[in-house]
Parts: sequence; C-alpha cells; structure tokens
Amino acid sequence: MADEPIISGMAGRYAIALFELARDERSLDAVKADLDRFDALVEGSDDMKRLVRSPVFSAKEQANALSAILDKTNIRGITAKFLGIVAQKRRLFAIRDMIKAFRALVARHKGETRAEVTVAEPLSDAHLNALRDALKANTKKDVALDVRVDPSILGGLKVKLGSRMIDSSLKTKLNSIKFAMKEAQ
Repeated sequence: MADEPIISGMAGRYAIALFELARDERSLDAVKADLDRFDALVEGSDDMKRLVRSPVFSAKEQANALSAILDKTNIRGITAKFLGIVAQKRRLFAIRDMIKAFRALVARHKGETRAEVTVAEPLSDAHLNALRDALKANTKKDVALDVRVDPSILGGLKVKLGSRMIDSSLKTKLNSIKFAMKEAQ
C-alpha cells in the first residue's frame, strides 16, 4: 500500500518489538495510551525535551529522572519497562520517532489510517468529528487524527493523509495571491 508508512531504522526496530510484545500481551490500547501521555509530556515541556534529547545526561541520570516521571504520571507495566530500556540503551533521543512508528503499527493493525492535521487554533470536538467523518468517507477507513496547532498558518487547515497533502491554509492562499500579483506586474 502506498499510503502505509514504512517502519525502518533504529526507531522502527524498537517500535516493532514493543508492538509485538503489546500485541502478544493483549495490551495494545493501554500501551498506546501510555505512550500518547508520555509524548504529550515531552511535547509540552522544554525540560522533558532536553532530558530526552541532550547527550549531556548519562544513561543513569536519564533513567532516574524517567523513573520519577513515570511514577508521577502513573505509567507502568510494559510501557514503563520499554521506556526504561530505551533510556538504559541511550536511545531516548529517538523516543518520539519510536512512538510515531508504534502508532502507525497500531493503526495498520486496526485497519485505521492516520492524518496529520495542522490548524491555526484548537478545533472543537464537533469540528474534529466532522473532519474525521469526511476523511473516513474519502478513505473508507477509520481515521485517527494527529492535530497540531500552528498559529502561523493564520486560518484554514492543512491535512496530510499518507502521501496526499491538502493545504487550505489562509497563509498559502495569501502567498498564492501575492505571487500572482507579482507576476501581473
């Protein structure tokens, strides 16, 4: 399938190993939920980003900090063990790629597809459901949305679904008009 992501590289190998373990233990949804929470923590905190990316921290320092964070966020079981191993092996810098690959594997397993959506401001649940329904009608599959807020697009939205990109952002439309006006001169 052309729209299915290719899972490869070091992050892909870790994601596949976690996926197979979680599938065998019948805990795909729980592991995915834990990884989503952890990913949101990393995304929302500069300190967390520094912890996972910086080579300054030793494996032991990363593992200790991670252990405290996992205890506070109530992330346990397979996910906690996986994150601990990733820290121990000095691969925490790639955790976001591992999570992304894991999500793709779960989506493929469930017959879903993922769409990356960029909006200027957060969407209401009604708008998210309408967008999900429109994409489902187009793809004939359940669609999971990865929504990112980027005020620089000014309005509208960008949707990336597999290899297809739909850009109806106000910024792109204004740039098109600007380019057309320069050509007319």
